[in-house]
Amino acid sequence: MCQELTLKGLRYERELALPVSYRGHLVEAGYRLDLLVEDAVVVELKATSRITGVHQAQLLSYLRLSKHSVGLLINFHVKELRQGITRMVNSFRG
Repeated sequence: MCQELTLKGLRYERELALPVSYRGHLVEAGYRLDLLVEDAVVVELKATSRITGVHQAQLLSYLRLSKHSVGLLINFHVKELRQGITRMVNSFRG
């Protein structure tokens, strides 16, 4: 995945630590974004037989915590990759 992004000339960061603040205190939650592309799209990578609500909730939480609007949940355990791509939008403004 990263090789393809490099070939396309896109900037990305891997395993980006996601700090969490709770009531003004930094919490070491250990969250990490698999990829952040062009400082705009959060990408969560999976290789599982089935994407569940937990996987979608994970990406949505990452979007909210990082204050990014768009994310991709990509599952590589599919016959055709396009079947394994889910786009999610963070419309929460709180």
